[in-house]
Amino acid sequence: MSVATKMAILLFTLALCAKLSAKQTAVMIDLTEQMAYLLEDGRVAYVSPIASGKEGFATPAGSFRVISKDLNHQSGNFGLITDPSGRILNPNATPVSYVPPGCRYLPAPMPYFMEFRKYIGMHAGFLPGYPASHGCVRMPRDLAAKFFAQVQIGTPVKVIGNARNVKRVRRAIPIVQPGIFRYAANAS
Repeated sequence: MSVATKMAILLFTLALCAKLSAKQTAVMIDLTEQMAYLLEDGRVAYVSPIASGKEGFATPAGSFRVISKDLNHQSGNFGLITDPSGRILNPNATPVSYVPPGCRYLPAPMPYFMEFRKYIGMHAGFLPGYPASHGCVRMPRDLAAKFFAQVQIGTPVKVIGNARNVKRVRRAIPIVQPGIFRYAANAS
């Protein structure tokens, strides 16, 4: 047997062993229940309440895979405009919104961003108790961090249900971001 053949067999065996010993991680998002589940080897590891896309910005249902991760992501589409003292003038601004002189546009922070469809992902954000995002799946910061640590690029994400059929409304779950308190009620 040639050295190249032996090497190929060795690499194949190592890859097979790694695959067999690796945890199989997946995410299931239920839009009707407004819950996300992190599954490891078929068992629920974490359960998180969510706020999915609001009317006109529905979170898409279907089967996806995580395509990117960004610990300190910022929205490229949504944010707010503040005056020099930090007072919010426009909580629903976009990058092309008019910014009065002396004021500034701030993109919405999306920490622990796990993109599973172009421009759509899971991230830490404010949960008012009902679908409220522009399509993303918001989670409490501590659970977003746990999902982020376990999810890898390529992890399967299954989105089921429909936000128009939400079963119950919960109390709001605030998000606290040191130094960016103005986003507690306006994150995207």
